Amino acid sequence: MRNEPKQPDEPETQAPQPAPDASPPSHLERAKTAITACWQAFIAGTNRLSHALWRRLRHLPGWVQGVLAAVVLVLGVIILFLAQPNWNWARPMVASIASGRLYRPVHIDGNLRVHLFSFAPSATIGGLRIGQPDWGASAGLKGNLAEIDTVAVTAELMPVFIGRIVLPRLQIDRPNLILYSDKTGRANWNFGDGKAKSQPAKLPPIKDFIINDGKLTVTHAKSRFNFTGTINAHEKAAGGRQAFDLTGDGKLNGRAFDLSATGGPLLNVRTHVPYPFDMVVRAGDTRVTAKGRVLHPFNLGQIDGAVTVSGRNLADLYDLTGLTLPNTPAYKIAAQVTRNALIYDVKAIKGRVGGSDLEGTMKVDTRTKGRPYLTGDLRSRRLDFKDLGSLFGATSANTPQKAELSAAPTAAAVARRLLPDATLDIERVRNMDAKVRYRAMSVKTHSDMPLREVSLNVNLDHGLLILDPIDFSFPRGRLQGTARIDARKDVQINTIDMRLTGLAVQDFLPTVGGSKPLEGILNARVRATGTGNSVHKAASTADGQMTLVMPGGTIRQSFAELMGVNATKGVFMLLSKDRHETDVRCAIADFRVQNGVMRGQNIVFDTGVVRVNGSGRINLQDESLKLAFKGKPKKFRLIRVNVPIVVGGHLSAPKIGVDPGAAVVQGGLAVALNTILPFVNLDYAKNANCADVMSDAREQGAPTTLKPAAKKANPLPVGRQ
Repeated sequence: MRNEPKQPDEPETQAPQPAPDASPPSHLERAKTAITACWQAFIAGTNRLSHALWRRLRHLPGWVQGVLAAVVLVLGVIILFLAQPNWNWARPMVASIASGRLYRPVHIDGNLRVHLFSFAPSATIGGLRIGQPDWGASAGLKGNLAEIDTVAVTAELMPVFIGRIVLPRLQIDRPNLILYSDKTGRANWNFGDGKAKSQPAKLPPIKDFIINDGKLTVTHAKSRFNFTGTINAHEKAAGGRQAFDLTGDGKLNGRAFDLSATGGPLLNVRTHVPYPFDMVVRAGDTRVTAKGRVLHPFNLGQIDGAVTVSGRNLADLYDLTGLTLPNTPAYKIAAQVTRNALIYDVKAIKGRVGGSDLEGTMKVDTRTKGRPYLTGDLRSRRLDFKDLGSLFGATSANTPQKAELSAAPTAAAVARRLLPDATLDIERVRNMDAKVRYRAMSVKTHSDMPLREVSLNVNLDHGLLILDPIDFSFPRGRLQGTARIDARKDVQINTIDMRLTGLAVQDFLPTVGGSKPLEGILNARVRATGTGNSVHKAASTADGQMTLVMPGGTIRQSFAELMGVNATKGVFMLLSKDRHETDVRCAIADFRVQNGVMRGQNIVFDTGVVRVNGSGRINLQDESLKLAFKGKPKKFRLIRVNVPIVVGGHLSAPKIGVDPGAAVVQGGLAVALNTILPFVNLDYAKNANCADVMSDAREQGAPTTLKPAAKKANPLPVGRQ
């Protein structure tokens, strides 16, 4: 056997081992590898598709190939044409489209430059003019609504595919805006067809907003408002940040007006981050400060902020807000205001009006053709009663004076007027609607007016103002009713219907000699209708009825005797500080009101010792008084002066005295007869028929069912009466 030479042993093949320090590929490397593979696959697929398409095209008829070539050529020409920045050829078309959308003429006098094919398309418009609406010529408007030297805008391409517009840059150079609103409320800046109230301006998000050397002129014919200001949004030298600035001044209803508004940085503003601003407005004596936010930048329909308003009279805010507010003394009020499109919420109201605090909430809805509808719930923890006088236009000059004693009173000159003559602006009342509730939980007033609570519900509907209910609460008794002011026609008609029930008379009288001189329950009813736009005018033309009833009570006998001018008995008891009382059997004062004159038809005050009958008139036109009260004792009195007690003068300063004429006649008889016999009382009064008195009062609508004061009179002992 042949031996083969022995071959050397071959080394065994082994798999390569990773280096000890090698690490697995990272996520970024794997992502790059995957993207590279996808891109290569896309290129390969595109090449295969193009080769297949080319093979098919080669087999098409020649005329089809020619048509396709022509289409491609035309598309290429169009793309090349649109890629040119000079778009002046499109100015008429762009202006026509804008005119149709804005409902007013639009012209482009300068160059139109467009860079369309870009991830950030841009356009520049030079010499842009926006004209006045159709009604502008009839209103006498001259010039254009807006004249702008240059508008440069850049947009982001990708958001357009999801229905959003985002502007990385908007620059407006030297804009000149002339805004005008006529007396009917039409505004040339409302870019609508005039059939519906335009919505608040809502601009797309702007990351870089620049306004250079802007001018603004605003005229509001209804409120006689004229404003001229400047607008700028530019880089600040201090921080290199961009901010908005609007300043200017003018006239508002003939009074000085100025405005200053500044905004936060506009650079890279984001739609989900509120945009802050500060504003200060001064209009005459009115000052408004606001620190607010545009909740979604460039959407001016979504705003909130803290607002503080101060001034001499809340009614002056009409020129700024269009809201018809009452006359008030000086005020300062803070609130949180939120605007949601055409609805304004005013919450957390807190402040002072005169000497009264005020808090609550309000809402203003302007969705009905811009007509404000105000709803609110307001309250005062402590109302200063004198502040109510300003509500009707009363001033310190209208404050009534205390009654004066005079033996021969004469009518006072009508230099002081108790009934306010401040007029109600009918146009303001007609221009808004309202439903407001007001409550005062306590009332600060002088000692002889123990008022506890006040409640008012106000309803205003197209010129018809109704206060229902009106409710004044006293420690004992209430004054309730309604008032109606109809300003829907040229002649304003005013109607009131008020009831006073259960009022304790003693709560309104001072203490004399350790006790009240008169105690009892007073009820009353007032119904009247008058014309005129002030309280005084309405009263001076009023027709109606007023009835006061006191179904019972007690009176200091000394005062009762003096009402009968019983010289010996009354004066002796008064000087001796005698506190004995006598019953008030009943009392009534019934006045018929005709053309502003109140005439007493039935005035009776019947006590246990004296019966008083009265007559006379109160003229609400010149506010003069002429009343006479004649008392008769019911028992023998040695000396009695047979003269009536008269009340004269003016409502703001009444004078009380006696008629000297009758006393002179009585004294003349005494001299002629050389005796005091004419002063000796021989004529006695009988008790009044209180049942008939109460029946008459009920017929006039006065409340008479409440029981009189429970306290019984403390008469003099038998033999001393």
